[in-house]
Parts: sequence; C-alpha cells; structure tokens
Amino acid sequence: MRFDERFIDELKARLRPSDVIGRTVKLKRQGREYVGLSPFSKEKSPSFFVNDDKGFFHDFSSGKHGDIISFLQETERLSFVEAVQRLAGEAGMQLPAEDPREAEREQKRAGLSDWMDLAQKWFAANLRRTPGKAAREYLDKRGLPEDQWERFGLGYAPNDREGLKQALVQRGAKPAELVEAGLLISPESGGQPYDRFRDRLMFPILDARGRIVSFGGRAMNPDDRAKYLNGPESPLFHKGATLYGLPEARRILGAESKNDQAIIVVEGYMDVIACQRAGLPAVAPMGTALTEEQMERLWRVSHEPILCFDGDAAGLRAAYRAIERSLPLLKPGRSFRFALLGAGQDPDDILRDKGAPALRQALAETHGFAEVLFRREQDLEPLDTPERRAGFKARLRNTASAIQDKDLAEQYRRDLFDRFDALFPRSPQRAPWTPGQGKRGFGAPPKLGQTAEGAQAMQSLFRAIEPVPAALAHGAIDDPERMDDHLEEIAAHGFGDKGLDGLAQELVRLRLSGHSLDSAALRRHLAQSGHDALVREVEKAAAKSGAPFLAANAPLAEARVRWSQAFDASTRVAALEDALAHARDVPGQDEAFRRLKAERDALRRAIKAGTIWEDSAGT
Repeated sequence: MRFDERFIDELKARLRPSDVIGRTVKLKRQGREYVGLSPFSKEKSPSFFVNDDKGFFHDFSSGKHGDIISFLQETERLSFVEAVQRLAGEAGMQLPAEDPREAEREQKRAGLSDWMDLAQKWFAANLRRTPGKAAREYLDKRGLPEDQWERFGLGYAPNDREGLKQALVQRGAKPAELVEAGLLISPESGGQPYDRFRDRLMFPILDARGRIVSFGGRAMNPDDRAKYLNGPESPLFHKGATLYGLPEARRILGAESKNDQAIIVVEGYMDVIACQRAGLPAVAPMGTALTEEQMERLWRVSHEPILCFDGDAAGLRAAYRAIERSLPLLKPGRSFRFALLGAGQDPDDILRDKGAPALRQALAETHGFAEVLFRREQDLEPLDTPERRAGFKARLRNTASAIQDKDLAEQYRRDLFDRFDALFPRSPQRAPWTPGQGKRGFGAPPKLGQTAEGAQAMQSLFRAIEPVPAALAHGAIDDPERMDDHLEEIAAHGFGDKGLDGLAQELVRLRLSGHSLDSAALRRHLAQSGHDALVREVEKAAAKSGAPFLAANAPLAEARVRWSQAFDASTRVAALEDALAHARDVPGQDEAFRRLKAERDALRRAIKAGTIWEDSAGT
C-alpha cells in the first residue's frame, strides 16, 4: 500500500507525539518539551526528548531520532505500512484505497471487525457467568489468575448451538456476515447457520495492527474430536500469515528495552500466555508448521527468532520440519535458533512448576541453526560404515546447496564439513592387514552373523517371517505416512515379528528425521543401508497374507484405515502379553488371567490364519 505526502502530513498533524509516545514512555514536561528515560537503552538519568511543536523525538543515549511513525517501527517492530495503519486508526482517518474494489473490501472488513469485537465481549462475559464454571476451573488449574483474563481477552463459548448468533443478530448482525467472519457455520445441507464455537475456552487472535481477526477455542469436553479449533480463512483472517500473540510480543520487546532479545515461537496459546506473563516476547503459529509468510513476519521483528519445541521425538520432528522449510530462505542476518526443552515439558509447565526465572533460563539455552541441521542429518541412519559416512557427507553437501544465498551456502558447507571432520577425525595410518592378525581393530573383518547386526540379519533371512507382520511392514514401506500416528507403538513393539525389529527401528528413525521420503526413495535408502534382502523377504511373506490394504486397486484413504486397524489389532497382542505378565501369580486374578489369555490366543490364531483382516474390517 502506498501513502502520498498529504496523507502522512495530515496523519502527523492529527496526533501529538507526546500522546503516542507517552503510552510506552513515562514523560515529564520540561519547558516546551517532554523528557523521559530512553526506551532504547538502559539509563538512570533521562536523555529522551519529545517535541510536539516540531513533531519529533530525539534520544541522546542511543542517537535515535524520528517521528511517531519511526517510533512505532523502532519500539514495536512494525513495518512502515503497519505503523501508518495503526496511527491512522487512532487518528480516525480512512486509509486511502488503491481502487474502488479495494475500498469496498476494506469497508466490508471494517464491518466484520466490529462483530468480532462484540463477539469477544460476549465470550468474556460468559467466562464469568454460570456456564463458564468449567473454563474457570481449567484456568485455575493452569495457574492463570483472573486478573490476567482481560489482558489476553479470554472468554467462554457456551454449549449452545445459537447463543452467539442470537446475541449478535439482536445487535443488528446478519447471519451471512457472521458466517463470512467465521463465527457461524452454514450447513452444506442448507439449514440455518449455527455457532462454530461451543463449550470452548476462547482465545482472540489479533493481526499485526491489534485487531481481532479470528478466534481459537479449546474444547472443555475431553471427548471432543478437536481439542483446539481455529476460525476458518476469511476476509479478516489468513491463517498462514498470522501469529498468535504478535502485538503483545512487540510491546514487550519495546517496553523491556531489550534490543538483544529475540522473539520466541512456541506451539500453543497457553505457552504464549505463559511466556508473555514472564516478560518474554512469544508468539505461536495457528496450530501448523511455520509458513514462509510467518517466517518473513518474524524476521521483520528479530534477526534470529528462537523456535521452541519439546525435547521429545515429536518436538524434534517439528524442529526438523522448520529447518526443511526455512533452509532456502536463509540470508545473512536472517536465521533461527532452537530451544529444545526437556521431554514432555512446555513453557506453561515450566512457568507453573518452577516460575518465571526458570522459564527465562530454559529459553535462553539455545542451539544454532547449523548445529540442529547437522544433528538432523546425523540422526538419519547409523554411521558405522564408510558407505554410510560418505552418504552422510553427501547429504550435508546437498543440504548446504539448498540455501539460495550463495555466500551463505558456502559458509554452511564449510561449517557442516568442519563438524563432520570433528565427528570423524582422520585416524593414524594403519599397517596393512595380514592373515592371522588377531588384535582388535586390525584382525580379519567379522563374518556375517558374528556381530549383533549380522546375527539379526541372518536370523531374519533364514527364519520364515510371519505373513501378517510382513504385510504391516510392507504397507509401511509402500506408504510411509500411514506410520505417523503409530510411531511410538512401532518403536516399542515393531510389527509383531522380532525378525523385523531392526527394519521397524530404521523406518521410525527415518520418519522422525524430518525427511519426507516417498516409497521409492525409502526403498533406495533401505537398500543402501543393508536392508535390501530383508525387504525382499518381507514382500514375499506379505504376498501370502491376503492383506486388503496391499491391493493395487485399493483407494489410498481406505488402505490407510485398514492398515491402522490391522496394526492396532496386531499390537494388542503385545499389550495383552504385558497384562498377562502383571496378572500372573496375583492372588484373586485367576479369572482375569484366563480372559486375557483367551483373548491373546484368539488374536494369535487370527494373525496366523490371516483372518485378522476380517476382524479389523469391523473394528
């Protein structure tokens, strides 16, 4: 958007700098000027001056000088356009429209925005009424006191199909407008629109200018299919360009005078609130991986935003996805750092259990982009052979070349290779091997079967693999995405055949690495890592299983459901084995033991006979 000089001059004429700046800096009148402590540096004696007559501020401690627009850019990290838009709203000025259609759209957005504000007030009122009791108890359990509810605009949507609709229609809203704003759902069958959010704790989502553009709702009913629900795309809300908590994070960055503080990206609404309560400028994407648009917004605020993830497998997977997406966009002065918390911990947990100082300390311990990138490639496969180490080095080279900035790509290549050399230092020259040498490290290489890996491979190749476990493994190789909802179970129990445990662990490791390998690429990797013969045995055994999800004409969605059902049925055997182990020899548990054993034996027979497919079809 472009603004002509007349518009900017009129904007500055309508607003006094001391009023705009005085909201974040405590100013005291001194003659014809106002003076206060610098918002850009720490000082004890005021050296920051504001002059309304001349329309500027000057900071002697940092040398910064400018008008109200540049002040918002500096303290709240707004772009020029965002700063002008914010100030125009305060001055009551209509933004110049580039064309009549844009003016019409802006007018529509303004109308929808009014209904969003009223909806937030209605949600906030319900939080304090009788229907909001469960939501209040939840907030109390999460350690969020009542005096913080208004700060974050929290509310409650009652379990009423038309509660919000009726409240806003009585104020003059049209149902079609509320559907367009994302507050109501219009049934495809053509019935009457109804409330989108019901029985949910409500979080308003603000754009960069501080306007409510959508809502997120956390289900109070633990059986609700969607724990968190965001509003849909609308004329106000573009999910891929919005960051929850951004206006407040900018205020914290400006008010705290922490020029070295980076904005922090966490995973959920409550994590953002926890960080901001601790004085940390945190934001969150809208329940998905960071988009390129969101990254651009983050880089406008901080040169190196901190991406915070749980330290468990899911957290690492999310960190690796962020690396994959941001790698081509890196430039000098535009990167990320990573904070990996303890497994199962998130910022809200740390704040409640240990307090704000512990949370600030946890988020101060960060890892550089290159370090986490190297770890991603290192964890992709074991590096116990020259071939695998060579493949590792090739991946490092290819990863560095994905950076579009050529100078930075070369620096990354050098850094990654230096890390490789440190991990695998060149060993001293060895004497040539001669038959009969028996010293460890110089003797004859062990024969297949003499190492643990070799023994497992031999056992797998020369013992018949059961058809059903083979079918599950074959299905996972054919369509790796179907494993994603079962990675923990596969890591713990494999596919139900001990001979496939090594293959199962390799498949889990690949999915957790963040590499999106399709079936063909996955097969190439398995062949290069020594699993080629085992995969062929798996395919032979799977052909005898009669598994419907392996049929060439099976629809993908149906095949995934049937595979998941069969996998769940198969892994129940492992769960029953654990239950039997606990029930054995426990006084008074004879009947329970017999029932568990009967169920386990029936499942075993179904798996061996292949009738598990009929059983799982009706699961």
